[in-house]
Amino acid sequence: MNLSAEDRAELERISRAATSTQRAAGRARIILECERGGSAKVIGERLGTSPSRVERWRSRFLRDGLAGLLDRPRPGHPPQFGPLVHAELIALACEPRGELEKQNGKNRRTLEDVRQEAIRRQIVPSISWTSVQRILAGLDIRPHVIEQWIHSPDPRFREKVVEITDLYLHPPPNSVVLSIDEKTGMQALERRFPDRLPGPGRPRRQEFEYKRRGTQALICSFEVGTGTVLGSCGDTRTGEDLVRFMEAVAARYPTGTVHVIWDNLNIHFDGADGRWTGFNHRHGERFVFHYTPKHASWMNQIELFFGILERLSLRHASFSSKEELCATVLAFLDYWNRERAHPFRWTFTGFPLQSGTAELARPAA
Repeated sequence: MNLSAEDRAELERISRAATSTQRAAGRARIILECERGGSAKVIGERLGTSPSRVERWRSRFLRDGLAGLLDRPRPGHPPQFGPLVHAELIALACEPRGELEKQNGKNRRTLEDVRQEAIRRQIVPSISWTSVQRILAGLDIRPHVIEQWIHSPDPRFREKVVEITDLYLHPPPNSVVLSIDEKTGMQALERRFPDRLPGPGRPRRQEFEYKRRGTQALICSFEVGTGTVLGSCGDTRTGEDLVRFMEAVAARYPTGTVHVIWDNLNIHFDGADGRWTGFNHRHGERFVFHYTPKHASWMNQIELFFGILERLSLRHASFSSKEELCATVLAFLDYWNRERAHPFRWTFTGFPLQSGTAELARPAA
């Protein structure tokens, strides 16, 4: 097969263009491979496709040229709504909340709202709810679904993440790396009625009524290298509470450098009384404080431990008092250190590791 310069240029454009469909790009590559020569079987092996597909598009190209690579008209009724209507419905579903929703006190747009608005704007004279749903579902567009996300505005985001990640992967010799944070608002909820036990085909059932017995705040540290934890519970989470806890941390690790990773909560900074400057001076300047980027506390590995604590100890539990809640949490910390403590195989596939060095991209042990 000998291609003209014009045909070859157009086929190469189609095969590389980001706007080409996979079908069109695949057919163009078949014709370009045919010019290199070989049987349909050989060409199919080179492209990873079947010989019959190679034969079909080669024969169509030889007979009709570039026009032979287009889809033939399909039998059946033409579609009721063309590509332009599809595009306008998608744009309508994805646009921000409009004045009409604001006037009606609504905060989100449903499929029925999209349908009515399309008729009001004369995009279509009429359309059914199922047609709107089918068009949007074809591209997995759901205007009624909201997924939360958080963006870090920290201008030093990359610098801080690389610093913390490097501590996780390569802790300095003769030092310990601690993730420290507070889990506040732990509620002591007492269920008014006992749970019903599960049975075949029936999950455990829990009565929705409860009594509030107070709240507790947990201050906790997670040793990245071993997975051991240290924590204290109390009614408050103030700067004084945190300093008192850090004194216990200093007693737990009496020698060597201690790298502390925590977020940007106000009590994690010096404050007017210079709480951490004085604390560090009392303990021989052994503590080095590292701050996660703003709105990126997920960089702190202790958040993973808090998730385990919530699932295994707090969720669906019943506590008759805040003292019972505190005792339960501390008992779980002891159990964790005794039987479950292990370093997390923590990985981060975000901004710095995508563009950072291969050395930084290794997961933590």
